[in-house]
Amino acid sequence: MNIVKVTGKFLDQPLLVARFNKAVPALLAGAGGLYCANETLKAKEHSRKKVAIRTFTTMGVTAASALAAPKITNKIFKNSEEIRGIKQIVKDNKGLIGAYLKENNVDEVTAQILEKAKKKVLKFSEVKTLFKSIGKEENGKKLLNELIPDPENIDSEKIFSEIGRLSLFGLIPVVGGITGGIIGDKLTTKHWKSKIPDKIKEGSYQYLANIFLCNIGAGGALAILEKLNIKSKAARAVGMVCGILATGVIGGSAIANLIGQKVIDPMLHQKHQKGNLFNERKPEPLDIGLHTDDIATVAVMSGLKWIEPALPLMYSISGYRAGIGYRNGEKIRHKNHS
Repeated sequence: MNIVKVTGKFLDQPLLVARFNKAVPALLAGAGGLYCANETLKAKEHSRKKVAIRTFTTMGVTAASALAAPKITNKIFKNSEEIRGIKQIVKDNKGLIGAYLKENNVDEVTAQILEKAKKKVLKFSEVKTLFKSIGKEENGKKLLNELIPDPENIDSEKIFSEIGRLSLFGLIPVVGGITGGIIGDKLTTKHWKSKIPDKIKEGSYQYLANIFLCNIGAGGALAILEKLNIKSKAARAVGMVCGILATGVIGGSAIANLIGQKVIDPMLHQKHQKGNLFNERKPEPLDIGLHTDDIATVAVMSGLKWIEPALPLMYSISGYRAGIGYRNGEKIRHKNHS
């Protein structure tokens, strides 16, 4: 078994995924709290109280929305494949491994690893050893696939449903961020209404450029590969990345700014600066960095399980930026420390 497949199996261990999923709320709360505390300390002394209220409120609602997003999307899309709890996984593993060891003879090292696998996450080397020692015989292969299921290629019927699910998943934290930002402004300034347009425009930029259009690109490429009957996971992954580059990274910013100027500005009775599409909101390093969540999109659409628990962490960044109404053009109308 090659290194890539072993790595995938190692990362897709249900116990590892479940423990990571359980840790995400604490990770998000900790990282968000540290960021907000740092923003507060950087502010001028006379405005620290307002900055603290604004940033913690925005981050708090964003984080809560991001953590609620998986349950909401799974309920709406009737997705029953939720991550199993640690206790259930341990119970299932004990049953599977116990039954296998009763009917099959294995060497001492393999037996020790299997005993460990009942209730603990295996090391990379241990996963590799298992697949080398019992992965070639029928019963052993069956056991390993039950302990760590193979990724399932999404067929054409599920592709656009998955695009919809992931797009709604990303939308919820953005809406939460905007809501939290409005509440934070209302608690700290009389002119909170004047800041709403920037939040909506930044929210639309974050969602369209960094989430939705990338999902469309990945899903569209996957649909084409499905029609061409291409089943290779490597080819499907490369195709989805190319789709993301075409619709998200390259064209997403321009499309998002165009919608902001032609649709959102007239709706909110706002004037936009004349010139090219990047006068008001230019792509920047963090925006490119946010496309790491597109790697997650590729992974999820490829059937991998280990990356999905990280989505709330990734989408919270877009949600928070929408909440503070971040704009990086020639005229920055919102300053977090004002």
